[in-house]
Amino acid sequence: MFKKIRKKIESRFNISEKLWNILELIMYCLIALAVAYIVVTFVGQRTVVDGKSMYNTLDDGDNIIVEKLSYTFGDPERFDIIVFPHFDVTYGGEVYYIKRIIGMPGETIQIADGMIYIIDDEGNKTILEEQYGYYENGKKMDGGIASTPVVIPEGYYFVMGDNRNNSKDSRDGSVGLISRDDIMGKAWLRFYPFSDFGFISHR
Repeated sequence: MFKKIRKKIESRFNISEKLWNILELIMYCLIALAVAYIVVTFVGQRTVVDGKSMYNTLDDGDNIIVEKLSYTFGDPERFDIIVFPHFDVTYGGEVYYIKRIIGMPGETIQIADGMIYIIDDEGNKTILEEQYGYYENGKKMDGGIASTPVVIPEGYYFVMGDNRNNSKDSRDGSVGLISRDDIMGKAWLRFYPFSDFGFISHR
């Protein structure tokens, strides 16, 4: 069928074989660009971990794939490792942060005495059972703005780096709560260094 269409176009517009080959090349390039755009926008993209804020889950220089389909068809869950843009004055522009979701929309969260608490509507505190925090020399984490209770509105998330004493995250007022609309995707696969190749566990 394609050959018939090609012949009709060639005869109608008097296109030479050489020109047709050029047009075909352009067409394939446009298709490749369109596919690449769709993949990067809606499926996933590569990013590089910069710094130690997610140690020891992820390390400085890790190359990972961030997938976006999960949040196209569903919502983020607690303990998901997410990527989102943030204007960082240290870098003088927008960079991508990678952090773990700790507090969910509608919750009230507080960090005191090195523990994370979820506070219900009656003011009862429940310690959040989680196993991801890394504490160098056993030092308790700083609560930052969450030293006093923080109410998380609908559509927002409280995020933290796993390296609790070396992470700029929602405890810092300059980062604060992360909007659902700003979440780019979910860390999915570490492909470099090859010695650590594998899917990234969120549970």
